Amino acid sequence: MYNFNNNRKLTVRQDSACGLHCIKIKDITVRTSTQTLIENINLHIHCGKITALIGRNGAGKSTLIKAIIGEWKHEGTIAFTDLKNNTVENLTIGYVPQSLNIEKNTPVSVYDLFAGYISKSPIFFHKNRKLYQRIKDQLSIFDAQDLIDKRACDLSGGELQRVLLSIAITPVPNLLLLDEPISGIDRNGMQLFYNNIARLKENYDLAMIIVSHDFDFVRKYSDYVILLDKKIVKEGEPKEVLDSDEFKQVFG
Repeated sequence: MYNFNNNRKLTVRQDSACGLHCIKIKDITVRTSTQTLIENINLHIHCGKITALIGRNGAGKSTLIKAIIGEWKHEGTIAFTDLKNNTVENLTIGYVPQSLNIEKNTPVSVYDLFAGYISKSPIFFHKNRKLYQRIKDQLSIFDAQDLIDKRACDLSGGELQRVLLSIAITPVPNLLLLDEPISGIDRNGMQLFYNNIARLKENYDLAMIIVSHDFDFVRKYSDYVILLDKKIVKEGEPKEVLDSDEFKQVFG
């Protein structure tokens, strides 16, 4: 749900994603004092593409996500390039975590949660009418506008996910990271998620990396797949990776 904004916004496209920006992740390595969590990860991601990150538990998927957003100290570099002008620019990242712990009976509403991330003013004293409408408009992108006054702790998994997606694309990032976004969501919620991801890909000039254990989703919706086991052991188009010997060795 976080949006790491380095003073650069992308605009919503009404046709298809342009493919004129790329993100290069070079030699990303994360070490602790006793072990190497991921090693020499190299990715080249274009806007308008969905990259699925798969692997067994403990393979380093979430570690890579946290390295990209700066939560884990890492070796290596991450660069965002405008291919049209061949210039390196600041990278804006939107992030939806695997889970968000909200204690039961917490009085924070969806409006409060959303406003807390995009407003520099105190939000609990009164509702700002213009901000309220802006948030409602953003929620409507994922058909979540009717949730604006509900308590965040009362949302279902699917409802909360739509709210977090709305926050993560405010403003529209260059790169959207989703860490196991369908965990804890029922079948109807999963289908709605798939529809929303397809909508993002079609209408927004951004790249997406999605950590997923849903191989049906990976095969149907992703453009590129990374099979991770601390290192990249296989990468390519969905069929190439999911039908590979490396995949069978990891998940067989």
